[in-house]
Amino acid sequence: MANAITMPKLGLTMTTGKIVKWMKNEGDRIKKGEVLVEIATEKITNKVESKVDGILLKIVAPVKSELPVGALICVIGEAGEDITAILAEAAAKQPASKPASKGSPAAAKSALSPEQLEKIRISPAARKLAEENCVNIALINGTGPEGRITREDVEKAIEEGTGVDDGNNRPILKSIPYEGMRRAIGDNMSRSWTTNARVTHHVKVDMSGMIELRRKINEGLPEKSKISITALLTKAIARTMELNPCLNASLVGEEVRVWQEINIGMAVALAEGLIVPVIRNADRKRLSEVNREIADLAKRGRKNRLTIDELSGATFTVTNLGGFGSVDFFTPIINPPEAAILGIGRTVEQPVAVNGQVVIRPMMGLSLVFDHRIVDGAPAAEWLALLIRMIESPS
Repeated sequence: MANAITMPKLGLTMTTGKIVKWMKNEGDRIKKGEVLVEIATEKITNKVESKVDGILLKIVAPVKSELPVGALICVIGEAGEDITAILAEAAAKQPASKPASKGSPAAAKSALSPEQLEKIRISPAARKLAEENCVNIALINGTGPEGRITREDVEKAIEEGTGVDDGNNRPILKSIPYEGMRRAIGDNMSRSWTTNARVTHHVKVDMSGMIELRRKINEGLPEKSKISITALLTKAIARTMELNPCLNASLVGEEVRVWQEINIGMAVALAEGLIVPVIRNADRKRLSEVNREIADLAKRGRKNRLTIDELSGATFTVTNLGGFGSVDFFTPIINPPEAAILGIGRTVEQPVAVNGQVVIRPMMGLSLVFDHRIVDGAPAAEWLALLIRMIESPS
């Protein structure tokens, strides 16, 4: 009996999936447990295994098509089986997939290199006029001998607005589709930026105590077991949230909900975008557990091996640009529906006053961005003051 294979639900928040790659062709035999297709969600790409044995009789969803969860993507059965009823039923109830966008011929023609533009047949007067008026000659159809562009052709283009360069017709180094993770990040951050009433508190914190604590903890430990500064900061944040949970909150409908679980999202940069794996119940875990989990999530995240559930459910997010050595303070965008996000800048040795004396200390920049609809400035400042004490006196 033929089996209708539908778009799987790969996480609690998944609503649609995009076909990235079929691992089998129509007519190929596949075994249960073999990878059938790669499907991209808003956050990750998943390798989906076949749940049945048989022959891939029909691919319904081509590469780059996007379909809702539950929509038919292919049919697996045995040679000669009649699958018309399955296809008819699917066609009647599922919406058409979103096709991959294709550039227009004019856009393709306009993206010519300088060398190619030089070879276009055009009179010197017409070329000069086009340059003076920012007209892209690649978009003009010449009416002169053998298609030569004349001054009159350029004048007509200026009058009609045809070929006037709006900045999008320059030579392209590379083109990156605005889709998948890139679009998800853009849509999510734009929504956050226009919805939240953002306020940012900036402060520098002395890292001497935390650096010394890390040195003592790591004495005699094998390299793979050594505790990272990120793990120490995560525990400090979780402990702060445990004592003062005002930022461990979300605005849900008509009420502000302060969450019992403390789930810390850790922003991880990828070549194609950004993901935020979550350290769940960070307040309840030992420092060594948090350290291992951070390393594991970051490693698997860069290899696209995280599940959607591992990227969901954060109650507070931390984003660290300190490793780049170029940023002291910045204003990260709150990850909805969370109340706040903490940006960590670089650690730099600087002169500071301590007990009336000028000393050199490793100072790190912190940027706390919070939603003023949920938390006022004073409680946020109190929370930050407590975190500073945690970091500067970690013992």
